[in-house]
Amino acid sequence: MAFSLSPSRAAAVASRAMVATSQPLATLGGLDVLREGGTAVEAAICAAAILCVTEPHATGIGGDLLAIVREPSGALRGLDAAGPAPKAAPREPPANDGPRSVDVPGAVAGWGELAERFGAVGLDRCLRPAVELAAEGIPAGFNCAQTWRASPRTPAELGPPPTFGGRYRLPALAATLEAIAAHGPQYLYTGPPAEAIATSTWLTLEDLADYRPRWVKPLVGRYRGLEVAELPPPTQGVAALEALAILDLVDHDPDLRDQVCAVALALEDALAGVRDGADVSHLLADEHIRARWAGIPGPVAEPAGGTVCVCVVDQDGMAVSLLQSLYESFGSGVVAGETGIVLHNRAAGFAVQGEVIGGTRPYHTLIPGMLTRDAELVGPFGLMGGFIQAQSHVQFLCSLLSGAERPGDPQVALDRGRFRIDGRTLSLEPPLWDRAGELADLGFDVRRAGERGPFGGGQAIFVRDGTLFGGSDARKDGCALGF
Repeated sequence: MAFSLSPSRAAAVASRAMVATSQPLATLGGLDVLREGGTAVEAAICAAAILCVTEPHATGIGGDLLAIVREPSGALRGLDAAGPAPKAAPREPPANDGPRSVDVPGAVAGWGELAERFGAVGLDRCLRPAVELAAEGIPAGFNCAQTWRASPRTPAELGPPPTFGGRYRLPALAATLEAIAAHGPQYLYTGPPAEAIATSTWLTLEDLADYRPRWVKPLVGRYRGLEVAELPPPTQGVAALEALAILDLVDHDPDLRDQVCAVALALEDALAGVRDGADVSHLLADEHIRARWAGIPGPVAEPAGGTVCVCVVDQDGMAVSLLQSLYESFGSGVVAGETGIVLHNRAAGFAVQGEVIGGTRPYHTLIPGMLTRDAELVGPFGLMGGFIQAQSHVQFLCSLLSGAERPGDPQVALDRGRFRIDGRTLSLEPPLWDRAGELADLGFDVRRAGERGPFGGGQAIFVRDGTLFGGSDARKDGCALGF
């Protein structure tokens, strides 16, 4: 089926609170939590849990989670719930799938940390809708059905791939989610699921029991008068900030050629320097930014991946950008025993550094984003699609702020055509096809791409003059809604 980004629909608007996700049931579930007095964080957890059911190819309790929370006070909190490789993992080339591609899944521990710190109605309330949907069954959305049927790693344990609108159930996942709601997140890491994960992969019971998420200080850069917050390594957030800093040197709205060059230069630096625990502050120093803008970009080959994004703003002014992922479609392809847990293949990300490093986390694709201006909330945003995330963050913000002193329509900015750099290939979505000539002298093999999968998706909510404006990428099945 052909995919068109035009005409774009306008942003959703609301006055009190809003949720934006890639699947309508997740958006509605998050709104219900807000109406019952839950916080933005709890609405995000609820939506993320529902997405484990409605988009099982992209996310699940066997994956990772990263989030940025902006408290009503203005404080920014980063949560890194990405898990490491086994402590005893040998130094070897990373596997792309199977038992040796699995790192410790951090998402459920991340839910626990977020709910404990920012909760009002409780984790059990947040998980209840996902339990019910998994047990009773749901019709598959268009994107879900298409990806499920095309994936080479579809687990047989989930049943046959559904058609668009075809109903499927995930009863084993429902039982595991219900047990987590009853016993708490540690049930996954010390209870029967841990035994099933250890039996199915190279992870040990000790690797799982010892896991704890980390609260981290977000990296903050500036672009066109806004503060842009991203998470530090092992995420690639610094690549987005470096590219934006390069483009902030341009005395006009960055054109397509400017954006391609800045993104390629920043990704070179990130792929070379982003490692678990690395200090990347030098990549954002003024001297480095000016020197890089004078450089010539080289190839930046990156593997693919898939993610879900949830953005929420509540009536108290709390905002959250939460990303959760199995990495590639259906992750490792491994299901942990009878638990219904599909395990991610995040260890494949060690390909960036050439070998698995036991007890550490690989270069990570997930980068939630938050915009502020002089400590005032502008809004949460996030763009999914594996390694394209840093590239699409830059393109989204350039579009959002083009020719304006304040952010424009987030829906329009999300739906604009994108480019993707992968090695020496520069792929363009249909709206950019007629601009290929502008890029002919950059040394890339410019490709006119018709498929939408490699270009990801995204969600965003922005506050302007007391009104919430929400967008959900047309490349996915979701929506933004508020009240």
